[in-house]
Amino acid sequence: MGSCLRDWKLVLVMLSVTACFSVMNILIKVVITEGMPPLVLVSLRQLVATVFIAPIAYLRERKMRPKMTIEIFVYLFLGGLFGASLTQYLFYTGLKHTSATFTCAFLNIVPVFTFLMALLFRLDILNVNSKAGVLKMTGTLICLAGTVLLMFYQGLTLIPSHHSEISKQESRPTISSTRHDWMIGSIFLVIGCIAWSSWFLIQSKIGKKYPALYSSTAITFFLGFIQATAFCFATEKGISAWIPQTKLQIITVVFSGIVGSGIGFLVLSWCVEKRGPVFTAAFSPLTQMMVAVFDILFLHEVLHLGSVLGSVLVIAGLYFLLWGKSYEAHHSDVKPIVQNGDAHLQLQTV
Repeated sequence: MGSCLRDWKLVLVMLSVTACFSVMNILIKVVITEGMPPLVLVSLRQLVATVFIAPIAYLRERKMRPKMTIEIFVYLFLGGLFGASLTQYLFYTGLKHTSATFTCAFLNIVPVFTFLMALLFRLDILNVNSKAGVLKMTGTLICLAGTVLLMFYQGLTLIPSHHSEISKQESRPTISSTRHDWMIGSIFLVIGCIAWSSWFLIQSKIGKKYPALYSSTAITFFLGFIQATAFCFATEKGISAWIPQTKLQIITVVFSGIVGSGIGFLVLSWCVEKRGPVFTAAFSPLTQMMVAVFDILFLHEVLHLGSVLGSVLVIAGLYFLLWGKSYEAHHSDVKPIVQNGDAHLQLQTV
């Protein structure tokens, strides 16, 4: 009875944090559509996240923090680039040109890309003669098919835009309505997936060389802030671009920094500690489903057949891959160097 109650608590916690991530994605879509520069949002989010997580890291790990070396700093710098500044910029730009639902579909692709990159660098194994190998290969192929479908096929309009006449008179921008913008957004999202997948390989090195999870996360957030700020100064002219123009933009910066990066990281880490990475990663598709509901009801985005079919394939491929990883963890004596189950962290990063 106690075990069952504990499991239900974990499920409720994961549902709650998934709902928070869904709201965050919608808020980011709205403020970017309003005109907030993606790099400014990335920079301010990393700053808020750093301020939130740094005191926690100091209190929890002040007596166990390893000595900083040049090699470790380089890994942390790359972690900030591929896990925060560059990746978030790519995803936010892709989000600007598409929709929140479409962008969340690509979040489910990241574990598969990570698996492929781990194979490329011989950090993971694929035995096609084993059940785990067949499951992982099947999941990868299904997921890649879904990705191609998402990028190149829109299909019939299942749910048209429901903007009111007032909204139309206000000339609300509909960036995701043209096929050209959709393709540009898809390219940014795919590159973002590749960059993010690279971060998981880097993170596996950081975990071994600097085993202070909270401290490394705080440093990564801070370096991500420095990088995004440098990029922003190079592209944005004038100090006015750095000042949030509306209350919603302020709320989005604070919410994404504290809840999306800070609390989200802490909660997901706790859930992984209690039930493992596969349990946590299994909730990832729920984010897309919740975002789709918000997208249609509040942002009145168009829903195409291609997006639905592609998303179904991507989610199915993800679950096949997770099934294979779970089976491998329980039945194989040979463990991969990179555990792709760490993809639970994808939610808090982007």
